[in-house]
Amino acid sequence: QVQLVESGGGLVQAGGSLRLSCAASGRIDSSYAMGWFRQAPGKEREFVAAISWNSGTTYYADSVKGRFTISRTNAKNTVYLQMNSLKPEDTAVYYCAAHLFPTATIQSFQYRYWGQGTQVTVSS
Repeated sequence: QVQLVESGGGLVQAGGSLRLSCAASGRIDSSYAMGWFRQAPGKEREFVAAISWNSGTTYYADSVKGRFTISRTNAKNTVYLQMNSLKPEDTAVYYCAAHLFPTATIQSFQYRYWGQGTQVTVSS
């Protein structure tokens, strides 16, 4: 079993920054690609960012490109999402997810394990 625990969410004003963390534990190792997704009220879950096992490949949704940065520290089994220049439309519950293969993917159905989510609220 794999556990993913997100942290770092909160309330921030537009233009501000937050850094989300996702700590993985259990039957997981650094060979897994990881991703971040988000779901706003009344909307479907959407892809935000993904990173391969060795950080060699990253993907971003167009809506966050240039503002968000995904990274990971394999020694700590932790993945991060640095969010800068936040906008009210970034308000959502953010989820991290683990893919059972090393290559990054933007497809949510390919992620096997999911965290419980952390709320990010951006006020205007």
